[in-house]
Amino acid sequence: MIQSKKRWSISRPDEQLVSNLENELSIPRVCAKVLVSRGFQSVPEASDFLHLTEENIHNPFLLNGMDQLVERVHRAVEQQEKIMVYGDYDADGITSTTVMMITLLSMGADVIFKIPNRFIDGYGPSERLFQEAFDEGVKLIITVDNGISGIKQIKFAKDLGMDVIVTDHHEPGEELPVADVIIHPSLTGTTYPFSHLAGVGVAFKVAHALTGEIPTELYYLVAIGTIADLVSLTDENRYYVQQGIKQMKRSGSVAIEALANVSGIEVASISEETIGFMFGPRINAIGRLGDASPGVELFLTEDLTNALSIANLLNEKNKERQLIVKQITDEAVEIIENEINLDGPSVIIVGKKDWNPGVLGIVASKLVEKYYRPAIVLGIDEEKQIAKGSARSIDGFHMYKELSKNSDIVPHFGGHPMAAGMTFPLENLEELKDRLQAQAKECLNEDQLTPIVLIDVPLEMHEITTDAIESLQKLAPFGMDFAKPIYCIEEVEVASVRKIGSAQNHVKMELKQGSSSLDAIGFGQGELADEISPSAKISFIGDLQVNEWNGRKKPQLMIQDTKTNDWQLFDIRGIRQVNRWLPMISNEKCVFVAFNKETISHFETLIQEKVWLFSDMFEQQIKSEYITLLDLPSDESLLNKVLEYHDWSRIYAHFYSSDSTYFEGLPSRDQFKWYFSFLSKRKSFALKQHIQELSKHTGWSQNTINFMSKVFFELNFVRIDNGMLVINDHLDKTDLSEAPAYKQRSKKIELEQKLLYAPYMELKQWFEERKAANRS
Repeated sequence: MIQSKKRWSISRPDEQLVSNLENELSIPRVCAKVLVSRGFQSVPEASDFLHLTEENIHNPFLLNGMDQLVERVHRAVEQQEKIMVYGDYDADGITSTTVMMITLLSMGADVIFKIPNRFIDGYGPSERLFQEAFDEGVKLIITVDNGISGIKQIKFAKDLGMDVIVTDHHEPGEELPVADVIIHPSLTGTTYPFSHLAGVGVAFKVAHALTGEIPTELYYLVAIGTIADLVSLTDENRYYVQQGIKQMKRSGSVAIEALANVSGIEVASISEETIGFMFGPRINAIGRLGDASPGVELFLTEDLTNALSIANLLNEKNKERQLIVKQITDEAVEIIENEINLDGPSVIIVGKKDWNPGVLGIVASKLVEKYYRPAIVLGIDEEKQIAKGSARSIDGFHMYKELSKNSDIVPHFGGHPMAAGMTFPLENLEELKDRLQAQAKECLNEDQLTPIVLIDVPLEMHEITTDAIESLQKLAPFGMDFAKPIYCIEEVEVASVRKIGSAQNHVKMELKQGSSSLDAIGFGQGELADEISPSAKISFIGDLQVNEWNGRKKPQLMIQDTKTNDWQLFDIRGIRQVNRWLPMISNEKCVFVAFNKETISHFETLIQEKVWLFSDMFEQQIKSEYITLLDLPSDESLLNKVLEYHDWSRIYAHFYSSDSTYFEGLPSRDQFKWYFSFLSKRKSFALKQHIQELSKHTGWSQNTINFMSKVFFELNFVRIDNGMLVINDHLDKTDLSEAPAYKQRSKKIELEQKLLYAPYMELKQWFEERKAANRS
């Protein structure tokens, strides 16, 4: 058995509906299967999804307060009042700020921007920067991608005499700021039909309303912020990203050219994955480690040399960020492993002095990925006596709502169901831990602590072709709420498997199903090579890609998870060097068993694990998932007892034997006849003295001669007098097979044939029959 790391939920789309979409829309069957598994039930619905137009963009004036915003901003422009765009330090905030700056500058506004410094101002509106803006003559503040939780700070700005417009998309609290206008897609009472805009999406709606036309030249900025902020890639967001990617591939934006340059990719190959894994982290890095303003300057500049200089700065900051993340993650894992009990539903809360608050969200994400628990990671400022950090969550634990229940001890926080940021007095840390542990036990159950992976399409291997994989781009872009499809290939054979990579920590396989084959790669899953037994039927899930090498294209499965519910037999017979087979066995899941006492002393020093005599295992009620059978039993019934005792999911068969007799076999009747005749003619024979000469004369081994002598002795054909083998005078006619030694050797040879020397498939069948009998 191979236990999957996640719970698999496999969609099995209706084949008739799949055929309808395939035929009516002229799309590959794999694409049709994905659409049906994602809930598309009709041809028109699927067609609308595939063929987006500007008609998908909603009227910005459906957002409450938009009329007032337009009037106030136009008045500020006409009267040359100084405007400040107040952004945020992540990629969404940076692109939101850029959208608003470009729009206001195009209108002739007197406008500046400010972005809070994560380390000085924290998240959201800052009284320091609002005071600074007032001193610089600002009359109107427009927040982008923040502001909805800045109750105190916005009142401060209002008290100074400035007008404030809040544009945000973060979760609103029960109390709203006293801003002049609030533009938010999910406020209570709003008529706006789509609540999942990113901050940059809201800024884009404002730009649309202010200019009276769709600012199509800004699509690429909306695409970057939308993908980087992990908001829903449905409805109009999907159109923005689709158009933005097309724009990036063909536009002359020096910022995009510079980002592509430092990321080492071609502009023509930009995709949603490029934005999510290359551009986004670099843009975010600048604000995680200091002043995020260069991020905005990158998108505002029209000079390529300047853009390349800023992009290189972002790239260096990203490398620095990666090192910091690794260090903090390693320290957090050490704290968790040594100090935190993760039994049952719980929230991981870790904190340490001088942890950089700019990267704690990334660390929290890594902890959620590793432990699948909600995680809060805090930087401790002992001088100010505050804890400041980020949270990431799992399905079933709404982080924002759960933090809201603790607003009396966490006065400053904001976020979403799956992520949040917070600052609170250090003295409240222990109480927060206690409260959140109790809340976790109310919200979560044991099943929810294993992540569910939604699998769109189970495929037969013959359906997987390069054309089918490439056609899936028709469904792009992929992202939140329309993730890249995950495919399942069920019950296939592994024709070959080997570890690859300098550290041997990756695995490469060839999978077979009927006459079809498929290459598969598992990065960081080298251990699978030790967990797949011959002939096992294995199921895999993962992503399908096209691997191109020397001009040849081949489909390839990128393995994400693996499982088989069948028990597995691992054949380690005949491998005398323990260090060749021991590393493939998970010792904490395995019990090592011997049938003979002398085997225990032989192996315990070699494997440095407890070796149980099989009878002691029963008495002590020792059970585990796996068992290693170190030696041969004296009788088949003893092995049957081991199989009856527990339904082992993996059996490692070593069957060590120090004195195998299988190849020597039983002497033939003619051999016994000749030897008896030889003894009869001599009446007595000094066996010990002459056995070597007899062995040379007959060509028989000394073991064979001694064995036949023992059989004759047990049947009273001979006796031993003063070291001489003497024929008895009165002989009863008795069959050779009646001798105990003959029976024992026959049984041992038969057992060795079944267990030690049988081909793998015969041995597997032997175990299978007995396991089946035990289950019936």
